[in-house]
Amino acid sequence: MSTRTGSLAAAILTIATVPTTAQWLNYPTPGIPRTADGKPKLSAPAPKTADGKPDFSGLWQPAPTPYFLDVIQNPKDESIFLPAAEALFKKHLADFRRDNPFGLCLPGGPLTFLTPGLHRIMQSPSVMALLYEGGSRYRQIFLDGRQLPQDPNPAWMGYSVGHWDGDTLVVETAGFNDRTWLDMAGHPHSEQLRVTERFRRIDFGHIQRQITFDDPQTLTKPLSFSLALSYAPDTEMLEAICEGDRDSAHLVGKAKTGLELSSARLERYVGTYEFRGGSARVAGFMGNTQTVALIDGTLYLNALPLIPQSETRFDSTGAAAEFFVDSNGVVTHLILSQTEGDAKYDRKP
Repeated sequence: MSTRTGSLAAAILTIATVPTTAQWLNYPTPGIPRTADGKPKLSAPAPKTADGKPDFSGLWQPAPTPYFLDVIQNPKDESIFLPAAEALFKKHLADFRRDNPFGLCLPGGPLTFLTPGLHRIMQSPSVMALLYEGGSRYRQIFLDGRQLPQDPNPAWMGYSVGHWDGDTLVVETAGFNDRTWLDMAGHPHSEQLRVTERFRRIDFGHIQRQITFDDPQTLTKPLSFSLALSYAPDTEMLEAICEGDRDSAHLVGKAKTGLELSSARLERYVGTYEFRGGSARVAGFMGNTQTVALIDGTLYLNALPLIPQSETRFDSTGAAAEFFVDSNGVVTHLILSQTEGDAKYDRKP
């Protein structure tokens, strides 16, 4: 049996009965620079295409990012969203995100751009293709000088065109439908959403990518993120097929499963928590420091609202949160649980 942990949007991918060698997970990537002892030399110069442009081709692993879970990292920044968009976001929370397109096996739209899973870039002078491991999705970025369509038929992944700004590839994407979300937390967007990406290959093994979401119908100002990509040598992507839609009938809203806790009870969980052990991968995505705040009667983990399931257990986007209390009623630590494992965070005095 061979396993590899997938993104926070999916359960662990387990491929049974097929030998690892047959999956090419340990097959040496041909044609890449290597050190004298045969290890990939990720610090080697960035490759160029025949026409002298940076070549982004290869298999890439994004660095862990909290923006996939929530594009807002400070709950006070929720004002970035216009009132109607904020109200829709709160509805998604109240319904336990039961309409999450990702969970219903639908394409992720702009959320795909933040997905932490492996993806392959294939580049030619006229078009670049991005193949994503999770859900077996793809994007096309046209580099042949065409403009974005003026009145596009709304699409799940939008329409993408690119141009060169020196050695930086600038990609503009528009024409999304409004059925997808910006993040797993449930922040919405409209069909007016426009995404701008800037790709710069620093050296052979590293790409710096800047992403900006701009949507005049939902945002008061653009949202920008800086994301790093690292070359993934000597491995391959696994097929990942979503079948979660068959369970959608069992998803229920807050009215049936929610629990209301008083502000006085929630107040005892407020504080700062530091990572002390457990799954380093969970800490990589969620961060080494967790700030728990109480705002208008809602408990927040950083900017992720916590929905109570009991007096100590809470539902959150990407991780279940459980607080632990000693015999004196003092909160001692927090456990964040994901498919990747559990991470323990001690409460700071």
